[in-house]
Order: sequence, then structure tokens, then C-alpha cells
Amino acid sequence: MLRENQPNILLIMADQLAAQALSLYGNGVCKTPNLDRLATRGTVFEYAYSNNPLCVPSRASMLTGLLSPNIGVNDNANELASSVPTMAHYLRHCGYWTELCGKMHFIGPDQLHGFNDRSVTDIYPASFQWIADWAAGPSFVASGTALNGVVEAGPCVRTLQEDYDDEVEHAGLQSLYDLARRPERSPFFQIISFTSPHTPFTVSQEYWDRYTDEEIDMPAVGAIPFEELDYHSKALFFAHGRHRHRITEDHLRRARHAYYGMISYLDDKVGRIIETLEKTGQRDNTAIFFVSDHGEMLGERGMWFKHSFWDWSARVPFIASIPGMPEGCRSRQVVSLVDLLPTFLDLAGNGSDSGSDLALDGNSVLPLARGAAEDWPDLAISDYLAIGPCVPCRMLRRGRYKYILTHGHPPMLFDLETDPLELNDVVGDPQLAGVVAELHRIATNGWEPDALTEKVLQSQRRRKLISEMPGDAPDWNYLARKGDDGRYVRADGVDATKGRMRLPPVPAVPCDWPVLEADVVEELIDGKRALKDVLI
Repeated sequence: MLRENQPNILLIMADQLAAQALSLYGNGVCKTPNLDRLATRGTVFEYAYSNNPLCVPSRASMLTGLLSPNIGVNDNANELASSVPTMAHYLRHCGYWTELCGKMHFIGPDQLHGFNDRSVTDIYPASFQWIADWAAGPSFVASGTALNGVVEAGPCVRTLQEDYDDEVEHAGLQSLYDLARRPERSPFFQIISFTSPHTPFTVSQEYWDRYTDEEIDMPAVGAIPFEELDYHSKALFFAHGRHRHRITEDHLRRARHAYYGMISYLDDKVGRIIETLEKTGQRDNTAIFFVSDHGEMLGERGMWFKHSFWDWSARVPFIASIPGMPEGCRSRQVVSLVDLLPTFLDLAGNGSDSGSDLALDGNSVLPLARGAAEDWPDLAISDYLAIGPCVPCRMLRRGRYKYILTHGHPPMLFDLETDPLELNDVVGDPQLAGVVAELHRIATNGWEPDALTEKVLQSQRRRKLISEMPGDAPDWNYLARKGDDGRYVRADGVDATKGRMRLPPVPAVPCDWPVLEADVVEELIDGKRALKDVLI
């Protein structure tokens, strides 16, 4: 039912943007004047987390307000069931016109999931192409992604990702103009979702030149010796192809340089979106949220990409600029992406109406934006069920503590107030035994890793059967305009497609370390062989 004084809701999304890379979160290098300006008119949530540090599961959790195990979306080839309502379904019940513009990486035949309209195709395939395979071990990666995007980092004329994000920006701005012309579609809920600053770390010369080599900072925590890594990180060592490329200091600096340039490229787009709202008279009645689906390790601890619970991977930016709310505020309470849907329902006036009988895993952040935190749970839960460890993994951030569970392996506990770099595992500290017990109780409430393992393996087997079916595979890619069936990443791997489409094209970079067999990888992780005896 339509209610008076409902604000428009605009959610702007980045892809693989670590909160720590932004000036808003203390980074002195990255230049983001438009995000800084957005923050002055709202609240910055300092400790926001992804509920799954991987694209498809994170976005599915965010859209539904439910954690990954509760919706069965485990990896980048899992479809979200059409029977699970999303933000679009809920807000349409509240009288909103709903649009999706840009990346959401829906898998399967349902490419709308409740949205009235969708204006741009997805940059990635909608098929069961990238199924995780726990039976194949920690080094198996279905998407063809390795460290190519790091060793090839640098400036260029044009990237596939810029092709995509420019298309998203154009469609998003046009939509805002059209909505201003169509008052009958007010209030509106719009998602404008970009693929930057996702790997590979390449950016056009204009944005590369916004930074000098001398400005670029290096990781606060250098590479940790393989033998000292936890099991999850050891598994990702191979899943990310660190056994295939040697990363030099020059690679590190160039990758971080390009990443900052890509963020500035994205920031310019955020500025033009806000400017369009202002020009069309919609800014003062539009609640603007800016988030990312997960972070990027960016060489911290010697690691790259996502897939882990370390803060550079799991923590995300979260800005809320809401009409009538206090401005220029910062909240230190722990929040996560599943809190967005309850927040939107609260803004729509149906926080205790539509959806209240379908228990959500998050809470509205509006009380925090108003400065009231007395009853806030101060809690974020994140799951990981894809490549690398090949076992259920869960992270709990509550207040100052982060508790990490990797099934079959020792838990870890970090006091992020005294140890923000996550270097000291204090799970065995007898003075924290009560903290560990309470966090373990919360983390395992309804979380049964043995049963979850069987569900994940069954899902992988079923989808693999379909994906390997003889004949032509079903084509579920959303077509917004002619040529979308082959314009972006489709049948080929991510690195191969993005490298080929870069101008000038990227020459193949040979691996200078061996590709290891699965049994060798298992022996290395189990400590039965030494890495130095294999990578020489």
C-alpha cells in the first residue's frame, strides 16, 4: 500500500571495494571527493561486513535479508530460488517502482527476481558455469581466475569493465531522468551496480595519472610464510594461483595504483548520479546508500581477491544519506549487508508490516542513523561455502571480537580493538574463555556443518549434471540490447575474456611456478610436504 512521505531509495553498489581503501575509512591515498561529499550528508558505518565474501552469495543475501545457508546460495553458480522474496518484491508491496541497473549476477532463468525493470545485461554469465567442486580440492577454480589480473596490472586505453560501467552509468542516469518525468512511478527503488574496482587491476590512463607511484602505499601486513597460515588461507593460496606466479614489489605497487585509479573512476560516477538527482529535484526526497558486495585483500598478508574473513576481504563501505536524518555522523556499531532490506522496509513505512512474518536475518539501521544504539545487536555473521577450503566456514563479528570457524580445524579469535591487523589469535587465552564460549554459541546456533556439507556437495553434483548435459546449454543471460549474448564475459574464463578485451590486448603472461596436482596441494596444506621443496 502506498503511503505518504515515502522517500525514493537509491542503492549504489561497487564490486570488490574494501572499506580500508577509502579516505572515509582512514586511507590517505585514495581520492574520492564525491563519496566524501555523500558522507557529509549522512552516516558512515565504520564496521560493516559482507555476509559472504563472494559476489553471487553476498548479493543474494543482501537482496533477501537472509544468510547464505538459509537460501542455499553457496558459490558463483548458485541460483537464488524464485520463491524467495527480494527487496524488489517487498518494496513493490509498499508501493515502490523498482529498477535494477547493472551487475547483480543472477544465476538461472529468473533474471528479474521481482524488479519491474532491468536496463543492462550482466557482465558475467547466468549459467552453471562456475560451480565450486569440493571433490576436486583446494586448487580447483571454475572461473579461470588466477593472479593474471595482478601481474598484468597497469594503465591502458580501455578495459571491458569500463565498457560495462559506462553503460551502467548511462542507463542509470537516463532512468533517473525518466523517473523525474514519470511522477506516477514515485516513490522508486533503484539499484545502480558497477563492476569496478573488481580485478583485473587495469584502468584507463586518465585515472592512472591521478596518482603517482610515490603516493602508493604498500600493504600494512606483508606476506605471511605459508607454514604459518591457517588452513583457510593455505587453501586460498592455491585457489588464487599463488603457486603459479611470483608477485614482486613492482606488481604490488602497480596493482594498488590501478585499484585506486579504478576507485576514483567509480567515484566520478557517484558524483554524476548525485548531480542528476539534484538537477531533477529528486535529491531531497531520495535516501542514498553506498555499499560494496565484499572487499579485496590487495596484497595484504600476501593475499588477493576475496573469499576470506580477513577484514580487507570481508569488510565493506556502508554509507547512508537519508532525508531528515542527522548528517556528518559515524557509527561504530557492527552492521552487515542483510541490514539493508529491513532498513528499506523501515523507510517505506512497512517495517512492522510487509515481511514481518518472514523472519529476516538483519535489522534496520535507522535507529543507528538517528544516534540510538542501545538495543543494537552489534553483530555480523558471514558464511563462506565456495572454492578453497572446501568445508563450511563462518565468521562472527560482535563488538570488538572476530570469531572464525573453519569446519574440522581450530577456531580463531581476534580482538580488533587492540589488534586491528588481525595478527594475534587469542582463542586460547584463558581470560577470554567466556567470550569464546558465547561467540561459539551464537555462531553455531542453527549452523550444522556436517549437514551443511552434504547439502553443498549435493548442490554441486546436481548442477554439474545439468551443466555437463550433452547438447547446447540453456542460455539464461539477460538481454537488454542486441549483442548482450556475447558482449561481456560469457563462455570463456574471466581472465581470458578481460585480457582479450583490454586495449591494447594483454599478452599472455607465463606462469613461472608449477601448476600442482591435487594430491600435492593436499600434502602441502596438511604439512606433509614443504612448499620450498615444490616451488623452487
